[in-house]
Amino acid sequence: MPFHSLQQFISFLESKGDLLRIKVEVDPVLEISEIAIRTVQKDGPALLFENVKGSKFPLLINVLGSARRIEWALGRKPADVGAELKHFAESMMPPSPSAAMKNFPTLKRILAMGPKKRSSGPVKKNRIEPADLGQLPINQSWPGDGGKFITFPLVLTRSPNDGKSNVGVYRMHVYNKNETGMHWQIAKGGGFHYQQAEAKGQALPVAVVVGADPILMMCGILPLPENLSEIAFAGFLRGEGTRMTEVGAISAPAEAEFILEGSVPPQERRREGPYGDHFGHYSLAADFPVFKIDRIWHRDGAVFPIAIVGKPPQEDQVIGDAVQEMLLPLLKVMHPEIVDIWAYMEAGFHNLLAISVKQRFAKESVKTGLWALGEGQLSLTKVVVLVDPDVNARKFTDVLRAIRDNFHPSDDFLLLPGTSQDTLDFTSGKMNLGSKMIIDATGGGRTPDHVGGKVDIDAIKRLDPRIKNVRVLEDALLALQVDASGPNAGREILEKMLNLPSMPPVSIVAAVSMDVPLDDLVLLPWGIFTRFDCARDTFFHKAELRGGHPFYQGPLYIDATWKPGYPEPLVMTDEIVKRVDNRWKEYGF
Repeated sequence: MPFHSLQQFISFLESKGDLLRIKVEVDPVLEISEIAIRTVQKDGPALLFENVKGSKFPLLINVLGSARRIEWALGRKPADVGAELKHFAESMMPPSPSAAMKNFPTLKRILAMGPKKRSSGPVKKNRIEPADLGQLPINQSWPGDGGKFITFPLVLTRSPNDGKSNVGVYRMHVYNKNETGMHWQIAKGGGFHYQQAEAKGQALPVAVVVGADPILMMCGILPLPENLSEIAFAGFLRGEGTRMTEVGAISAPAEAEFILEGSVPPQERRREGPYGDHFGHYSLAADFPVFKIDRIWHRDGAVFPIAIVGKPPQEDQVIGDAVQEMLLPLLKVMHPEIVDIWAYMEAGFHNLLAISVKQRFAKESVKTGLWALGEGQLSLTKVVVLVDPDVNARKFTDVLRAIRDNFHPSDDFLLLPGTSQDTLDFTSGKMNLGSKMIIDATGGGRTPDHVGGKVDIDAIKRLDPRIKNVRVLEDALLALQVDASGPNAGREILEKMLNLPSMPPVSIVAAVSMDVPLDDLVLLPWGIFTRFDCARDTFFHKAELRGGHPFYQGPLYIDATWKPGYPEPLVMTDEIVKRVDNRWKEYGF
C-alpha cells in the first residue's frame, strides 16, 4: 500500500526495525548533525529525536538516507521506475489499443496521478498564528552557518502567468519568528515564478511543506521538465493522487506534518547564509528574497524532518543516486546514443558528469556532451567526461582509464568560458557565472604518445618542498598533495613540472590541498572537482594557437588547491565531536 503521510512511513520503518527513537534531550545546534553524519556513513537507521532542546516537536533525520528505505517508499527499486517509463514511452509509439492493453498498469497509474482535492485535512488540525518559528525544532548544521536553517522544505508556488505549480527544495535561513530567506538558486522553478510576480509588482504566495509522504519528498528534488508537475508525478509513482487542500492561495498536501503559509514580496532582499552545502564548503552569504510567514499549520503529533548535507557521503547521496536511476531510462529514449549517464555525488553531483556513448557518427559523443550542458539541471554541470559503451561511467577509476587510453587534448578537449554556473559553485568568484569543460575519452584507437611508463615520484617531490604526497591512479591521474597557500601557489608548483626532462606519462595532473586524502576515492574527486575553475585553473604542458584552434599537448594540469577567497570546507568542532563520543550509548545506539 502506498504511503500518504510521513507518519505512515515512520510507523512502517519502526516495524522493520529501521527507526531509532532517541529519547534523551539533544541540542539542535550541531549535535544532531554530528549524530546524523555518523549514522549515514554506517548505513544506519532513520533517527527520530523525541526530546529536542527548545521545542515540543520531535525531529526526524536520515529518513531517505539508505537505498532500502527509498525502495520501501517507492515499493520497488528506483531503476524499475525508470524501466517502466522507458517501456511505456517506446511501446506506445504509435499508440494503439493493443499497446494500451500491454501497458495497462502504467496507464492505470497515469489515470490516477491527478491530485485529489479535500476540503480540509490532518495538517489543518492545529494553527500557530501569529507564526512563531521558535516553536519548531529547527537545526544548525555546521559551525560556520549563518544561523538555523530549514533544510528539507517543499516550497510550493504557482505561476502568476499560467497558474502552473512547482515544488522545489530550497534551504531557508531563519531570520526571526516569521521571516526566512528563500534561496532560489539559478534555474529553479520557484525562482521563475517569483521573477514573474516581481515583474508585475506582486508578492508571490508560497506554502512551505515540512514533512510530506516520502514519495513527494523525493519528487521535490527530482529535476523534472519545467512544465511537469511534481505533485502529479508523485501521484504516478504512488499509484494514487496526492491528497490536497487549499492553504491560502496555494493547494498543499492535506496530510503534511507542517505547512508555513505566507508570501515573498517583490523587490525585497536580505543577506542569506553562509551555509554548509553539499559541495562540502560554506556557500557564501548573498542577498536573496525574503519569505514572510503569516501562520503555521500542523497536524496532531507532527514530526519535523530535516536533512544534513556536506562533504560526501551524506543523506543526499542516496536520494540523488535514486533520482538518477529513475530518470536515466527516459533520457535514453530521447537520446538513443546514451548507454549510461552518471553525476558523481563525490563531486557534489553538478561538478562531474560521465556519459557513456554509442557513437553512430564521428564525434557524436561531443554532440551528446553539448546537449547535456544545455539540458535542465544538467546544464549546471562543470565537467563532462565522455566514454565508450563498455566503460562503467559510474566508476571513477574506469573513467580515468578511458581518459588515459583515449584522450588526445587537441582533438578531445572543449573549454566553455563565461557560462552560467551552479549558484553554489564558488570557484570563479562570480555568483552564477563560471566555465565548463568537456573531455572526450571515447575510443580514438591510439593512446596519446606521452602516456604510459613509470612516474618518477621522487623527482616530482624534489621539485618543491611543498609537495608532501604523490599518488598515481590508473596511470591516468597524477595527484599531488601540497602544503601551499596563496592565490597562485598551486599553479606555481604545477608549472615547475614543465621543467622536468619529459612530460609526466599521465593524462591529468591535479594539485590538491592537505585536507584532501589521496587514498580516499570519495574525498579525492571531491577535493579536485569542487575547487577549480575550468578557464582559470587549468593549462596544458604545451599549448599554441593555430588559427582559431588551440593546439594542446601533454597532460591537463588542474590547480585544485584551496585558494584565498574560497569559502572554508566543512569541519565539525572538537567540542561537538567529543560530546557525541561521550553520549553515543546514551542516544541508544
